[in-house]
Amino acid sequence: MTNSEMKDSKPTAAVKVADSLDGSCPETPSEDAPVIYVDPEKEKAALRKFDRWLVPVAFCFLVLSSLDRNNLGNARIFGLDEDLGLVGGMFGNLTTVVSVTLVVFEIPWVIAVKRFGANRALGAALVMWSIVTLGTAFVQTYGQAIVVRLFLGACEAGISPGFAYLFSTIYPQKSAGKRVMMTNLANCTSGAFGGLFAYAVQTMGTQRGLAAWRWLFIVEFCVTIVVGGIGWSILPHSPESAWFLSEEEKETMRLRRQRDEAFRGGADEFDSKWIKSALKDPFIYVCGLAFFTSSVAITGFGVFLPTIIAGLGYASLKVNYMTIPVYCLGAISLVTNCYFSDRFNRRAPFLVGCCVPVIVGYLLCVGTPNSNAGYAGMFILVLGVYPISTLVVAWVGTNMSPDSKRAFALPYFYSIGNLSMLVSSQLYPSQQGPRYITGNATSAGLEFVAAGLYAASWFILRRRNQQKKKLIAEGATSNGKEGDMSLDFMYGL
Repeated sequence: MTNSEMKDSKPTAAVKVADSLDGSCPETPSEDAPVIYVDPEKEKAALRKFDRWLVPVAFCFLVLSSLDRNNLGNARIFGLDEDLGLVGGMFGNLTTVVSVTLVVFEIPWVIAVKRFGANRALGAALVMWSIVTLGTAFVQTYGQAIVVRLFLGACEAGISPGFAYLFSTIYPQKSAGKRVMMTNLANCTSGAFGGLFAYAVQTMGTQRGLAAWRWLFIVEFCVTIVVGGIGWSILPHSPESAWFLSEEEKETMRLRRQRDEAFRGGADEFDSKWIKSALKDPFIYVCGLAFFTSSVAITGFGVFLPTIIAGLGYASLKVNYMTIPVYCLGAISLVTNCYFSDRFNRRAPFLVGCCVPVIVGYLLCVGTPNSNAGYAGMFILVLGVYPISTLVVAWVGTNMSPDSKRAFALPYFYSIGNLSMLVSSQLYPSQQGPRYITGNATSAGLEFVAAGLYAASWFILRRRNQQKKKLIAEGATSNGKEGDMSLDFMYGL
């Protein structure tokens, strides 16, 4: 930008650009801080490049990760239980152990994304989880299956929170939801494709002495390492150095970073002082508990949908393709809710509203033994089950600042939610089939609790915004706090 252009640019205009594009809402700019002007059109052009390159790669990674992790439910329909001698709650334990390592390794993986770059951290995760997926095809005992699932959770722990962290640092608050949506859109896609793909593998039968469920994981490994490998080559190290940006666009992203240093922090290194800030933030715990209670329904639905449908009396082959329309409807609801949530820049009303169909769907399964009514219940609950986890992750990710706090708080929040797998994985033991009344009733009850906790989370942030606005109206320029707690940051509701 030339000197004459700088003179023509009004500081207030520059501040307004920062406000409208970044979602953080400075009420009064600091008179001492230098004004960094970022051309909004150039910024939008750079973000469109990320939409074109990063978002599809994230989608592929997330689909493959979800497919490799959740196809255990389809493998069960093919005879996994019989071949490994699983009885009682053993299958549920295979899902439970994944949650243990997911919770333990989510924070280290996201910090690695910030410290070493997305291409190195997420690329390493891809290679490791692909190898573990291949190993799943050759387990012979329950103990071996437990070990493999532990490693799978450790390797995949950083994929979903890692990309959520990237999206929340690249995109403005009001448009992050549509990108974080990729996580659950990937879950819907893997659910629908997984059922169709599993059905195709089942028709192969036993080949070369290996049962169909073993071939399921072998083929998944091949697809993951090839498609994921291509995606790995596209991943950037950082938003400011992305290879697919022109030099002008890279400079735009660097200026954008300098402009946002007050909220994001200026250094690439992780600043550990923000761990304490995150651990002391009540919003993380209230919203995290809401995420936990609502995720029982989400996790149970994703892993056990084939089991639930089979329990309603349908044949095993039919089960796999009957999951497909359920996931397709879930994808439509997900896109619709995220679009309008971003458009109105509101999260809490959509979160509470999406809890309603989940409760109704599960109660329908509890209230009637009719298999058709139970199947219809799956269509009702999927209207809310996927938008919830997408919107709450976007809500938390964009309300944490600077990046060092976000890099710890977001996976910490994820870990609280993923503890739900310890509950949901035990809700559908084979001896409680075919209706699984306890599991479905528990999911419905916890979803009701989640709705109240999401409303409480909204109240916390709304109260903080009111306190900040009151201080600003009284003429205060600082409240002595930093990051999202400072006067210059307004929380999205």
